[in-house]
Amino acid sequence: MSEKSVGSLRHSLCFIGAGNMAEAIARGIITAGIVPPAQIAAIDPSGERLDIFERQLHIQRGPDAALSAARADCVILAVKPQKITEALTELKRGIGPQTLLISIVAAVSTKFIESMLPPVRVIRVMPNTPMLVGSGASGLCRGTLATAEDMAAARKLFGVCGATVEVPEHLMDAVTSLSGSGPAYVFFLVEALASAGKKMGIPNAEAELLARQTIIGAGKMLAESPDSPVELRRKVTSPGGFTEAAIQSMETNGFPALIEAALAAAQQRGRQLAR
Repeated sequence: MSEKSVGSLRHSLCFIGAGNMAEAIARGIITAGIVPPAQIAAIDPSGERLDIFERQLHIQRGPDAALSAARADCVILAVKPQKITEALTELKRGIGPQTLLISIVAAVSTKFIESMLPPVRVIRVMPNTPMLVGSGASGLCRGTLATAEDMAAARKLFGVCGATVEVPEHLMDAVTSLSGSGPAYVFFLVEALASAGKKMGIPNAEAELLARQTIIGAGKMLAESPDSPVELRRKVTSPGGFTEAAIQSMETNGFPALIEAALAAAQQRGRQLAR
């Protein structure tokens, strides 16, 4: 095993769960050269998913969750929330203080994970689906035993697929509401823009293309411009023009309040699921 390290990690990872998000993380890590595929294992009940990891990513299948975790310096827990108790029960036999456990399981607290396992260093991460194209946004928080070095290691692993921020755990539901669910809001906006364009007489295909490309282009400007979103909006909004009329209508009809209410509803649902 290589002695090169990522923060407190040697190059040894195990994915418990090999779904799309785990695949995105694995691809980013391998592409960035942080961990070679020969030093990564994956566990999943789906043979089809493991076939993808094996054929496309050259990641080996682990023997079972406990043994694979025992051999790894870092375990990335990527199961469905309803499978978390089962997964932690299996991991209990193979995990300990020597292991960094990174969980991307939505609505599951570090406290719950720690209560199910022997003493272990836990980092909780809320990524989002744009990680699949290398442009994700992830919020991270640390459990009781996790160190600053552990957090640095986790941020490096997830940073290869996008931006990362560290927050206290009580804000993780808010992060989920903003960036975790956020891509769906953007896609919904594209739907609404295209629908409005169609009602104004633009043919279906053209309306959808214009709406899609508008969001892509605006996102690229956000990524590449030094200006803040407020300043970018100001530059598009000529006094007395088309855009100003639209923005004023959005404000009058409560668009900012609608967004706040949507995020609050998502946050509340996260709290309910956590119970």
